[in-house]
Amino acid sequence: MTSGISQTEAVPIAACTISRDVQNFDLLIEDMECAMGEAWGDLGFTEALAFFYQSEAEALEFVALAIDAEDEENLPLMTEIITQAKSRNIKVILVAEDVTPAALHKLLRQGADEFIPYPLPEQELAAAIDRLREPAESAAPAAAPQRAHKLHADSQREGAVIVTQGLAGGTGASTFAVNLAWELAELNTTERPSVCLLDLDLQTGSVSTYLDLPRREAVMEMVSETEAMDEDIFGQSLMSFQDKLQVLTSPADMVPLEFITPEDILRVVEMARSHFDFVVIDMPHTMVQWTETVLNLAHVYFAMIELDMRSAQNALRVKRALQSEDLPFEKLRFLLNRAPKFTDLNGKSRVKRLAESLGISIDVQLPDGGKTILHSCDHGQPLAISAPKNPLRKEIAKLAKNLHELGRAEAEAA
Repeated sequence: MTSGISQTEAVPIAACTISRDVQNFDLLIEDMECAMGEAWGDLGFTEALAFFYQSEAEALEFVALAIDAEDEENLPLMTEIITQAKSRNIKVILVAEDVTPAALHKLLRQGADEFIPYPLPEQELAAAIDRLREPAESAAPAAAPQRAHKLHADSQREGAVIVTQGLAGGTGASTFAVNLAWELAELNTTERPSVCLLDLDLQTGSVSTYLDLPRREAVMEMVSETEAMDEDIFGQSLMSFQDKLQVLTSPADMVPLEFITPEDILRVVEMARSHFDFVVIDMPHTMVQWTETVLNLAHVYFAMIELDMRSAQNALRVKRALQSEDLPFEKLRFLLNRAPKFTDLNGKSRVKRLAESLGISIDVQLPDGGKTILHSCDHGQPLAISAPKNPLRKEIAKLAKNLHELGRAEAEAA
């Protein structure tokens, strides 16, 4: 490890760690050595503030501020380090272990460029450094339209909330959410905005990739301070896809799922409901503290599964978890993706046994869209545009039409 700044005069220092004791972050030491070789040093908190005023600091590319629970007592010092680094155009990577969401919130708001949880995920530090080194032009598209739509403060809509959540990785929940939202938007050509798609998978959300939309810094700012959110702030956070579908992408940086609270989610969803006829939400696979909030707000909660053991086990876990907490399990509508073909009698029998063994009803069976679906995220377009005749697209379009007609019927009855 490169110990201190003064000991490495032969090698220009391009980065340094800043911590109470870097020995508490041995994985960070290893990753810094792999990424920077000898071109890095280590500083204490007070040493860092003094070093920023020295001429050698002008060569710094970034600092890795490593903190744990004990350092929360010195949060003002942490924020000052970030402020001083940013004022000198030095990037900041925040490495945190067992730090409360409130503290992370404050430090990220102060201007930290990247957040990595400790212990460090494999290759995550190198990936964060690569992102810091991306040329400024790559972020240019994010400055696209300043506002997706002008949202009116007097809007009185009470949009339907449709939620999708995959109960196992790769079940196709995001593909379903994106295409369902687009099909709903296509059904209504008289009033806009009509459909809003919210990507609440804060860590691995891919809606922006599916629709080739940039992730915006405004999203992080909005979810960080929902108490101050109004129509203008919410509208600034949205991206428009072909002037028909309004999208709230996941944040540009990976943040803890606990970064936002149930109250934050309630404010965001209610704001979307008041301006859109349909609010489609793509949830993370993980159950979080605000899952209950979304479940209670949902008019329909689609749980995506496949005909395999992992989906069956997870569906059973979800059922037990919701029923043990007396939550509205009946809101869940199970969707079977890549369902057997009509002529596959053995497959149909397996589907029936799956539903009976879990004590659930599989309400919708979506066909296998084939290789087209596997590569659909690379097109940056919904299936209705890139593969309109795909059987999965047709089934989603049919479901969207049914939901639209159901919503219209309930509105007329009211």
